[in-house]
Amino acid sequence: MWSFFDDTVFKVCVMNEQAKLVTDALSVVTVVGTLVDVLPALAALFTIVWTSIRIWETKTVQNLIKKLKRK
Repeated sequence: MWSFFDDTVFKVCVMNEQAKLVTDALSVVTVVGTLVDVLPALAALFTIVWTSIRIWETKTVQNLIKKLKRK
């Protein structure tokens, strides 16, 4: 049998779970929003690094480095 106290505790627990879900959803939205602002900068940085590596590995640059080392 449920008493008034048991029913109230159950409702509070359900409300706490709902509050947790809402808070979790807001947290996810915040993280996604933050990443959206950060990802373009990170993507640009990784693109610059990757392009630099690719240029460094070309035969032309490697030949220039060999010539400079010989001098």
